[in-house]
Amino acid sequence: MIEPAIEVSDLALAYRLMRNRPGTIAELAINALRRQVRYERLWALDGVSFSVAPGELLAVVGPNGAGKSTLLRVLARVLPPGRGRVIVRGHVSPIIELGAGFNTELTGLENAVLYGALLGHDPRWLQRHGDAIAAYAGLEGFMDVPIRAYSSGMIGRLAFAVATLGTPDVLLIDEVLAVGDEEFRTRSAARIDELIGGGTAVVLVTHGMEVARSRGDRVLWLDHGRPVALGEPDHVVDAYVRSVSDPAVVAR
Repeated sequence: MIEPAIEVSDLALAYRLMRNRPGTIAELAINALRRQVRYERLWALDGVSFSVAPGELLAVVGPNGAGKSTLLRVLARVLPPGRGRVIVRGHVSPIIELGAGFNTELTGLENAVLYGALLGHDPRWLQRHGDAIAAYAGLEGFMDVPIRAYSSGMIGRLAFAVATLGTPDVLLIDEVLAVGDEEFRTRSAARIDELIGGGTAVVLVTHGMEVARSRGDRVLWLDHGRPVALGEPDHVVDAYVRSVSDPAVVAR
């Protein structure tokens, strides 16, 4: 029996919010000594459970603030779970936010090597693949330019090109399919299909319902950190779309 690439059971994570934030550091110290600093827990995720098999794409949908990006950060091992169990097997390539892990003063090639090294690749191997990275990202002639001069689309294309080098066991994507022109989005989708065919498990956070419907093997709907539905794409997407016009749907 093939083990899931990702197993999540009863995942919960809370942020601490300071409710009586003082105006100065001195006031903060005084309030702390007097034990007048009050914190409130904000549950970014609560009771989330799912698994993703090798070669499966799980699309994650929900409104802003639903916990989608926080979930990716937990899967990427950036944030530890506050409760529950999270198992991610094998090499993980995250594309969580544009420019994450990049230094704006370094060139495109230098950032490709740095980002790829953070993902576990050999820097010398990355140097040898510099031309291939540039060609895939459509950045020929720009790899020796500091990325502070790049557009957000150029940064997204570079991140995607590096993250999808080789065949990662798990690929985490936060809206990267919305980056770039139609030609690059088509090539990105084809590359994801190629990785899935090679056994990569993909978790895709998206606000595009047609993307979730057409590309997801299953869809997870989150709302205020809690799972509302997990299942067949058409069923979950239709229910989510209805909830946008009728918020009572979430409560039912």
